Amino acid sequence: MNHRSTARRRKDGPMNLRTRGAALALAAPLALGLLAGCGDDEPEPASSDTGTDASDPSPSPSEAPSSAPGDGPSSSPEESGAPSTEPGEPGATTAAPVYFTGDSPFGQRLYREFREVGSDNPLEEAAALLVAGDALDPDYGTLLNGVRIEAVAQEDGALVVTLAEDSVTSPDKSLSPADARLAVQSLVYTLQGVAGSRLPVRVVLADGAPVDLLGQPTGDGVEAAKPLKVLALVSLTTPEEGATASGTLSVEGVASSFEATVPFFVTDASGSEVLRDFATAEGWLDDLYPWSAEVDISSLAPGEYVLHAMTDDPSGGEGPGPYEDTRTFTVG
Repeated sequence: MNHRSTARRRKDGPMNLRTRGAALALAAPLALGLLAGCGDDEPEPASSDTGTDASDPSPSPSEAPSSAPGDGPSSSPEESGAPSTEPGEPGATTAAPVYFTGDSPFGQRLYREFREVGSDNPLEEAAALLVAGDALDPDYGTLLNGVRIEAVAQEDGALVVTLAEDSVTSPDKSLSPADARLAVQSLVYTLQGVAGSRLPVRVVLADGAPVDLLGQPTGDGVEAAKPLKVLALVSLTTPEEGATASGTLSVEGVASSFEATVPFFVTDASGSEVLRDFATAEGWLDDLYPWSAEVDISSLAPGEYVLHAMTDDPSGGEGPGPYEDTRTFTVG
């Protein structure tokens, strides 16, 4: 069941959780114009968009792939990529951000999911999860179907991806140019996130020859596109898919939402809404900002539920609809 589709069918319900009055009428046109620009599903050419020019807002520490381990006001060892066990121990692991693709009102976008990978070779293991579309959240997937990666290494000032001999390099006819660019960006964001570096990502064949991947110029190195061009405008970090909770559900994520308001609600197994509230992010408009909430679920009976986090919709349902991310969790 696609939880996003279910929630979109409910979008004509009450979405705004604060009374805005005349201020909303004045602010909505500006916000809609901004969100439409942010939602462009054809990001700028990846090979030329470094995301570091003076006019580009600095990516938030909690979301951008350039974040060094430990940076950011909401970072934790699990979120920053710090090893979950001591380096050198047998079976040592680290939390790696993997940027899968998922639906949004403006086409496919990137959604981050932290995964445990071996600390001895996190780049290759994270890349393997990505190209396989091996996400915990069933709403996430990959646009890198058929791509086979033999090795990933940091060398010569770049993150170098070596393709296996049987790897796909040309785009499938069903893959649009915009989605091909996003597919490459999913690889760039994942590898830069794991490395904690803005090093460009180069793709080469087994013999070391540079190659274009899915029709994109990847042989000379690809920079990360600007976050608001490729990332979903709301994303959940916790709880993880399938988590169990009782009493209180801790919720964290990032968003760029109207007036920094992040509405969220919970539905039961029948799809009925059982509680609703909102959180306030640390900012909006120019970046993705952290937000969090402690949700009282003590009144919920044991069973499976779905948490829906959304961007606020100042259009009142007249526009394309809000961005949304979901998590299934169980009340024990």
